[in-house]
Amino acid sequence: MSRRAPALSALLLPLALAAAPAWAAPEKAAIFTIELLDPGVVGGRKPRPDETRKLALVTEELRKALQTNGSLEPVDVGPQSAEIAKQAPLYKCEGCAAGIAKTLGADLAVTGYVEKGSNQIFNLNVVISDAATGKVVRGGQVVIRADTDDTWAHAMRWVVKNRLLAEPLPNRS
Repeated sequence: MSRRAPALSALLLPLALAAAPAWAAPEKAAIFTIELLDPGVVGGRKPRPDETRKLALVTEELRKALQTNGSLEPVDVGPQSAEIAKQAPLYKCEGCAAGIAKTLGADLAVTGYVEKGSNQIFNLNVVISDAATGKVVRGGQVVIRADTDDTWAHAMRWVVKNRLLAEPLPNRS
C-alpha cells in the first residue's frame, strides 16, 4: 500500500458519503392519547377508570412501537393540552389534530380511538396524518375480541406493524 492511499481515501470518503443515501432523521410526530367511542351512549361519556388505564396502555404501546421503529420521534403534546381538551374528541374534530401537531413543531399527527362494540369486542383505529396538510398518510384498524390488557396491547402492536409501518410512509423514505 502506498503512502498516497490514505490521502486519496481521505479525499474520496466525503464524496462517497455525499453520494450514499443519507439516513433521514426521524420525523417528529405528535402522538395523541387514544380515545374511547361508545356509540351505545347518546352524547358520549367519559371513560371509566379501567378504560382510561387501557387507553393509556395502548397509547404507550403506540408511542413505543413508532419510536422503536426509528422513523418517528414523539414530541411532547403537553404544551397544547388545553387545546386538545377543547377540541376533544379528536376523532370527530375534522383534522384539528394536524393543526395542533403543526403548532407543536411535528411533521405528523397520530390519532386513534377504540370503538366499543360490546363488553368483549372493540375496534381499534389509528390514523397518521401530515401536520402541514391534514392529509391522511396511513391508517389501520383491528378488532379486539377480549377486554384484557394483553389483547389491547397486542392489537396496537399489530396495527403498527401490519398497517401503519408495513412499508415506508409515502413521500417520507
